[in-house]
Amino acid sequence: MASLSFIVGIIGNVISILMFLAPVKTFKRIVQKKSTENFKGIPYITTLLSTSLWSFYGLLKPGGLLVVTVNGTGVVLHIIYVSLFLIYAPKNTKIRSLKMVGIINVAFLGAVVAVTLSALHGNTKLMSVGLLCTGLTIGMYASPLSAMRTVIKMKSVEYMPFWLSFFQVLNGGIWASYAMLVRDLYIGIPNGIGFLLGSAQIILYFIYYQSTPAKEEVGPAHLAKGGIEMPNHDAT
Repeated sequence: MASLSFIVGIIGNVISILMFLAPVKTFKRIVQKKSTENFKGIPYITTLLSTSLWSFYGLLKPGGLLVVTVNGTGVVLHIIYVSLFLIYAPKNTKIRSLKMVGIINVAFLGAVVAVTLSALHGNTKLMSVGLLCTGLTIGMYASPLSAMRTVIKMKSVEYMPFWLSFFQVLNGGIWASYAMLVRDLYIGIPNGIGFLLGSAQIILYFIYYQSTPAKEEVGPAHLAKGGIEMPNHDAT
């Protein structure tokens, strides 16, 4: 069982890293146009927090190496994404985003780490961080739902993160399976929910993509080429 869980975890690492790389095309577009357009910075900022906390959880958890490696990769990539977003965001958006980064990624994260290491002991450390990670991961998986409202209103999927939803289904499914093998509810519950939410987003995408004006970034022809454009989520 241990070897099977390790294999599933490795597969989960590969899928999660692909998911972490998914925003590359989005940021290529942002850099080329020198504008963040209608893309939102919140998913990247909050995912940076989530991957950071999951890395911390993996360090606390015995045998948590696979959790650390994949989320550590996510931390590095999301620092890059958030930095690029801040560079090219309009002034007002940049100020709001900087405040969020300071509150969420610096103050809150630092407080969690400090309190956990100094005030909590034994299994309470792992349980507290695990519960926090579970809640955040559910929020991360649900964040693209805001894009779904825009899709329905505009009858267009230009800003619908298809590849996020696609990898979310794969990621949620594989990590839920891993959690069952290692009996970790903190990983299993949010990823099971992520699998269901990602499936719902994909269904909506294919309902509306035909009504979307043809552009380079969207549409089934581009999907067949492996194009990637979307915000991102944490791995576990």
